[in-house]
Amino acid sequence: MLEKYPVLPGAEPFFFNGNHIGILISHGFVGTPQSVRFLGEYISSHGYTVYGARLKGHGTHYEDMERCNYWDWIQSLEDGYRFLQQHCRDIFIIGQSMGGTLTINLASKYPDIKGIVLVNAAMTAIPEMEEFKDKMEPRFIDEGAPDIKANDVHEITYAKAPIRSIKQLLSLMDITRGKLPSVTCPTFAFRSEEDHVVPPENTDYIMAHIQSDIKKIIPLYNSYHVASMDYEKKFIADQCCLFIEKYASNPREMEIS
Repeated sequence: MLEKYPVLPGAEPFFFNGNHIGILISHGFVGTPQSVRFLGEYISSHGYTVYGARLKGHGTHYEDMERCNYWDWIQSLEDGYRFLQQHCRDIFIIGQSMGGTLTINLASKYPDIKGIVLVNAAMTAIPEMEEFKDKMEPRFIDEGAPDIKANDVHEITYAKAPIRSIKQLLSLMDITRGKLPSVTCPTFAFRSEEDHVVPPENTDYIMAHIQSDIKKIIPLYNSYHVASMDYEKKFIADQCCLFIEKYASNPREMEIS
């Protein structure tokens, strides 16, 4: 599917070349790589190779998004994984919101992924979207302000969301729930205790159904849904670096590839 509109300034994917440990990061529904760029920059400053993918139909215009299905989004993240494989030996994935859903899909398919980090991942229910599951109109709905507690934070996102895309997200969640038992890699999950988009119970469900021997929920008490841009973004980034260092092969080898 070719996009009709150019990528918005600041919404481009990002790549930071570092050592043999690669970190793939995915933004969420109607978001862009800008929403996870702080995580990418912080993690890369520790020597890791980082790629922030842009999901198909995102960061351009919501009409582009309307023309996508969830397989396009799955493929976008898998393309990022294959790109990192050209540069790195070990790969970790970090996913925010729908990006967490896509991360679980990828981890269920590739057991050699070293570990995953989920940030308010969507899996069981998004109350605001459920009412549109069986509707065909209106064609677009207003998105409203991003769910971020911190003041003066600007997220590049769409002002409207296509009903068709909402249905695709809900379908993605449906198919991904069946893949949870196939996830066996180490998993950390950040869960905002006050999330006005994806209820915290989504994270609880994920962690109860994956088969990873190593799994941990880390509660966030001062961030809303887009936690990667909120008050605890540095705490999240620090924990990600500790997670990567602990579960990567020979993490102290910091040669630039």
